[in-house]
Amino acid sequence: MNILMLSATFPYPPSKGGTQVRTFNLLAYLQRNHAITLAVQVSPQVKPKHIAALQNYVADLKVFEAAPAPSLQAIAKLQRLGQSWRTGIPPNVASRAQPDMQAWLDAQVESGRFDVLTCEHSVNEIFVRPQWRDRLPTVVNIHSSVAATCAQQLQAGTAEHPWRDRLNLSLLQRYERSYCRKFKHLVVTTPEDAQQFQTFAPNTPITVIPNGVDLELFPMRPRDPGGQTLIFAGAMDNQPNIDAAQFLALRILPRLQQRYPQLALRLVGARPVPAVQALAQQAGVTVTGRVDSMVQELHQATVCVIPMRSGFGIKNKTLEALAAGIPVVGSDRALEGLNLDGQMVLRANAIEEYEQAIGQLLDNPSLRQQFSTAGRQFIEQHYTWDVAGQRYEAVLANG
Repeated sequence: MNILMLSATFPYPPSKGGTQVRTFNLLAYLQRNHAITLAVQVSPQVKPKHIAALQNYVADLKVFEAAPAPSLQAIAKLQRLGQSWRTGIPPNVASRAQPDMQAWLDAQVESGRFDVLTCEHSVNEIFVRPQWRDRLPTVVNIHSSVAATCAQQLQAGTAEHPWRDRLNLSLLQRYERSYCRKFKHLVVTTPEDAQQFQTFAPNTPITVIPNGVDLELFPMRPRDPGGQTLIFAGAMDNQPNIDAAQFLALRILPRLQQRYPQLALRLVGARPVPAVQALAQQAGVTVTGRVDSMVQELHQATVCVIPMRSGFGIKNKTLEALAAGIPVVGSDRALEGLNLDGQMVLRANAIEEYEQAIGQLLDNPSLRQQFSTAGRQFIEQHYTWDVAGQRYEAVLANG
């Protein structure tokens, strides 16, 4: 197949967040047997070496400068909000629009040389014209529902700007319902998102393709390190991760330290915002910032705790911890889309449930080893990028 792939997010190196990881690994699988033309946007943070490396994975790489960051002034924000209500397009999507990229894409679709067009993340839908649906198969790879995430954060009380999100919720629902109808096929990461989008586009085929793990980057840990060290990992400028880090450090950890005075917590991830940096003032808490090796951090931890209270979709952090053989205690949000039982992970949502589950693992090395082995086997069987790539390839081949 000749595949035209759109990604406003530059997907290399595949270590800067879930969007890059999913986009790059699916691309890397597809390029084994198909010719990919990839249209991407680059920000000043993208280095020439990254562009050169990505060119090795595609037949043709077309690079466009990303639009400047929008003004943070209050008047400009209000103007963008008003425009969003008039157009039905959220500001973070509208800001991706780029006339040169749009003109180039128009010409490529008009040429008729592509067998399928894919949008890697829903923000790329801004470039897709509704009439293209009649010219070639169009597929949108939706990483998660922004409307469902917004609604869940409001319900859980974890929204960073509740007043703004209440205003935006109906806009986001209207937006997702609208853009879904431009595509011939929708791809989502969890059954929960499939149900959400089926209500938006009841006549459009939807396929669930979970994320995967690169098993070479996340090998099984050679041994249980023992000790009493907890880890929570993720991009520390992401609101659901910020909330989870605060919940763990301020509300769960102190109660556990009454039983385990030496208990330590490592918050591992790039770009920690001031609210996360401040957590290092708590007894036993270390905020690392970006680290050279995430898997090394995981291997040195006794237990991985993923206390997500918001955010939809498969969590890469959960898959990576299981692949690395780290016992996991996770919330419903952390384990969303994964058919995991109590022989592989411990589930917790309330503070008391976290206390019990984490204590159970700290006190029982044999249980940690059981979870370590079972978690790794589960990932090997169901959640590799080869498995995800095969499913994605089938969607694109069938239009």
